[in-house]
Amino acid sequence: MPESESVLSPLIIKGIKIDVPIIQGGMGVGVSLHPLASAVAREGGVGVVSSACLDKLVTKRSGKKVDIYDAVYEEISLAKAGGGVAGINIMVALVRDYEATVRGAIDAGADIIISGAGLPLSLPSIQPPKDTALVPIVSSARALELICRKWARFGCRPDAVVLEGPLAGGHLGFKMGQIDLESNKIENLFPPVKDMAMKYGDFPVIVAGGIYTHADIVRFLEMGADGVQMGTRFLATDESSATPEYKAAVVNAGEEDIVIADPVENPPGSPCGLPFRVIKQSPMFVSTRERLREPKCDKGYVLLQDDEGKFTRCPAKESNEKHFCICNGLLSSAGYNQDKEQPLYTVGTNAYRIDRIVPVKTIMDELVGKSLASTT
Repeated sequence: MPESESVLSPLIIKGIKIDVPIIQGGMGVGVSLHPLASAVAREGGVGVVSSACLDKLVTKRSGKKVDIYDAVYEEISLAKAGGGVAGINIMVALVRDYEATVRGAIDAGADIIISGAGLPLSLPSIQPPKDTALVPIVSSARALELICRKWARFGCRPDAVVLEGPLAGGHLGFKMGQIDLESNKIENLFPPVKDMAMKYGDFPVIVAGGIYTHADIVRFLEMGADGVQMGTRFLATDESSATPEYKAAVVNAGEEDIVIADPVENPPGSPCGLPFRVIKQSPMFVSTRERLREPKCDKGYVLLQDDEGKFTRCPAKESNEKHFCICNGLLSSAGYNQDKEQPLYTVGTNAYRIDRIVPVKTIMDELVGKSLASTT
């Protein structure tokens, strides 16, 4: 392949030029911290920190207690220190900490806030974003239109949108029965979402979920996508903050080992109520399914408000019949409380294709086509 054929066009979001149109997915808990985000940013892509449970992780690392605002501020600052474009992924489902997380990210000068696991309808109202781009994650054109209409009331529109299909890791925006539908393949979801983005200001559309190779990226860019988001490709890199055990589980996983956990259709599932793709041998998943772990909730990141407005409610707090304790499981997979809690390994559908642990640079060279160009 000639070198000229391997070059991907830059991505522009809110005036920010991104040399390589690849956004690294914000993998939580604790996989996407500043070492991974800054490594991707240095290679010309967008490095993304995951905000989930960040106060616990930064407190452990620094040896001093920090709240979520200060943890986010510190992690963004570290991610940006090496240059390039760096942002943060903030889950709407983390209701208790959502606003403080957004404020910390904007004050730290995050280039981009990416927000999903629910519709980020209130995002622009929390604090003036200044130079920070606001980018929602959606799984349909209808969801994007709801966001655009709501944001218009705040005098704002998305600076870009991530369209996430059902092959992604983390929480999925589809019911179990919708995941395998032909209509929900990313290539079929894309055209109406692109049309909706054009209708409300012609902002960039980034596609995500199941994108794995340089050829995949080129195919979607040729379809009209402006960029791609990829999480799983960066999960087992040297710079990923996943534990060695987590990375080994990914490297050793076969296609049959990756399942979709759902509290209704395939329990146990996430207390957030959304389908959640995991490696089925994950100790937390196994122990909850076999009722070997007593139900408890002592971290509380996905707590919902009770009738008095206090954050006390979580399905995994009362019973482990249908829900695993996602906070403790994912924290353990990031090296927090490993001696007390079992890990939960979440992955995208293509995780079984990963067969070794490599540096981010190796991945990025492959994704932009450099390694292909050098062999022809």
